[in-house]
Amino acid sequence: MDIFYPLEILANWLTFSVFSIEQGSNLGDSVYFFFYDTFKIFTLMLIITHFMTALRYYLPIEKLRDFLAKRKLYGLDYFFATVFGAITPFCSCSSIPLFIGFLKARIPLGVTFAFMITSPLINEVAITLFVGIFGWEITLLYIAAGIVVGMAGGFILGKLKMEKYVEDFVWKVHAQKQNQSERKKESLVKIFPQISSEASGIIKKISLYILVGVGVGAFIHGYVPKGFFEEYLETTGFWGVPLATILAVPMYANASGVIPIIQSLVAKGVPLGTALAFMMAVVGLSLPEALILKKVLKWQLLTTFFVVVTIGIIVMGYLFNWIF
Repeated sequence: MDIFYPLEILANWLTFSVFSIEQGSNLGDSVYFFFYDTFKIFTLMLIITHFMTALRYYLPIEKLRDFLAKRKLYGLDYFFATVFGAITPFCSCSSIPLFIGFLKARIPLGVTFAFMITSPLINEVAITLFVGIFGWEITLLYIAAGIVVGMAGGFILGKLKMEKYVEDFVWKVHAQKQNQSERKKESLVKIFPQISSEASGIIKKISLYILVGVGVGAFIHGYVPKGFFEEYLETTGFWGVPLATILAVPMYANASGVIPIIQSLVAKGVPLGTALAFMMAVVGLSLPEALILKKVLKWQLLTTFFVVVTIGIIVMGYLFNWIF
């Protein structure tokens, strides 16, 4: 039996009994979609944010940063940087201060970019939504895709030797010591209230995005005819993936608002790879991110970063379309 079956019953009861909406109607389909996806996403979010918050408590940022800075990892540093990016709950803009901290700590530029690329693409929010909406198989493939894009992009940017295009002030400022890394670790029982508070704070910050995203997805699910987007995208043919990626860049948002919309687009006939390319570009590339990065990167490196990541996302979009 589906583990979310009780939530299906609850959504069904609210939609068709409490609100007395006609079954099979467009409004009924939309409202049921909204209730069910909202309950499912927030249930998963509650569980996963607590787990990831506890993980970050016992694996603090400072120790992971020092691990990357002080050891010769023979290429694995790119992998560890992407994993580190995956467990940090940052969007593309909020991960930039940590990106600068990496450079100040003398972590190689390519490894730093591997973190920067992966951090907004993979986090507990994205994983929670993917599991609830697409299932574990596609979620694991998406995580693998995000890590590959981060590692490949970081490796290419590292090999291009573009350190000279980082603003001088970044290299001159010494990394500050963090007392947090030396703190004594308490037992899980003692620090659970702190973990719960932090996890709840994350959920509160993104709850509006989730509700708006699910609402838009519910409208598409209930009112847009099946095959509408598929018919439109047929006119773009081979260029559907790069077009979706490029059009997504100005549309800055985070995963909590975009993924429920992607679910409805896929259900209406948009190829999965095209939809994921659009989503990855929305959360991983944005004009606000470019404006902030412009303060620490010269235009040559900034442009190269965006081009490399865009190509990586397009390749992954085609790969997913081929697989599915």
